[in-house]
Amino acid sequence: MKGAREEWQTWMSFRDKGVRKACWDSRDRYWACLDLPGIQRDHCLELRRLYELACPGHWVKHFDRKRQYMEFQERIHSVGLREPATLSSCPALDTPLTRRHRVYSEVVFT
Repeated sequence: MKGAREEWQTWMSFRDKGVRKACWDSRDRYWACLDLPGIQRDHCLELRRLYELACPGHWVKHFDRKRQYMEFQERIHSVGLREPATLSSCPALDTPLTRRHRVYSEVVFT
């Protein structure tokens, strides 16, 4: 059984500045490939593989979520929040929560 210090060192396995920079650089190259206009994501698979090799799994997961959130924010700013029509004449179905959910669904899934 690992001690608390060993577990912390395993979790913080990329304390070296050069290794962290290599991880961030590979992430940035992969993201730049994804941002190219008119390119299919399949063309970026090799960069994705290098990114996953250079970074710990929990960092990759964090960075992927961060990118998804940044894309969502950009779509919100470009599309804008518009008040959707009510689902029905029932006031109980037109709460602020259901309105937010409809806006989120409209932005993300359209």
